[in-house]
Amino acid sequence: MTAIEANCGVNMAAVDVIVDNLVTLWRIPAARHYFPWIFVLISVVGSVVKELELVPPTYFSSSRNVLNMYFVKVSWGWTLLLLTPFLLLSNSSFSRSASFLGRRLLSLAVATAVWYVCTETFFYIEDLTGSCFETGTVDVLREQFTSKSACRHAGLRWQGYDISGHSFILSYSALFIVEETAPMSSMKTAGLSALPRTVLNLLYVALNLIVILWVWMFACTSVYFHDLVQKWLGTTCGLLGWYLTYRVWYLMPLSPGLPPQRHLKEKKQHA
Repeated sequence: MTAIEANCGVNMAAVDVIVDNLVTLWRIPAARHYFPWIFVLISVVGSVVKELELVPPTYFSSSRNVLNMYFVKVSWGWTLLLLTPFLLLSNSSFSRSASFLGRRLLSLAVATAVWYVCTETFFYIEDLTGSCFETGTVDVLREQFTSKSACRHAGLRWQGYDISGHSFILSYSALFIVEETAPMSSMKTAGLSALPRTVLNLLYVALNLIVILWVWMFACTSVYFHDLVQKWLGTTCGLLGWYLTYRVWYLMPLSPGLPPQRHLKEKKQHA
């Protein structure tokens, strides 16, 4: 065995330990049960902190920070980029049926539709309620510009009702990822060949890191941006999008269904 192979083996062993710890965490019923409430708590506390100006400006109070520019603004792209191969690899260990895998991939399409409808609705409301001004002091109105895009393209400032898209997409993406990575807690990854197992483990770790990042940036949004109602509306849309799919529709026969978990299947077989 060469030094490089030995080093890779050590690194993969470290990844296995991280995966085992993450799986153990998400197997705790309270962790999954209370996770949605984290966003409610952060939104409330963050809004109070913002109103009372208890936190001074930091690097994250600027919308130009690296995490916001290269992760949050394309957050749905990151979510799909990591979750799509994870779904294919993880769910194929339960069944290689094309219809089964198709239903699981359909959950990605449903989530994307929720994301698109909500974000477009937010943009429409901001256009419908806004006006174009020369500066942020809203003293000189430019009536010839009737949309946010045209106004900003002209180098001017659009003032409309801006529901927090960050509060929506970050809460919804995190909840979506947690739901779709649930099969990892009941998978028998030891039965997979080396390469698929390694890729699956790396994707799982990356998705958990993304969840941590989304929660952190959600907290930054709560502390530094928007008013209370704008953040509450965005957060409510994120929680409703998750709840109406995974807690209502996906429990019904004509739906993509919930992510599979082996122990649930085994209980039904022995019932």
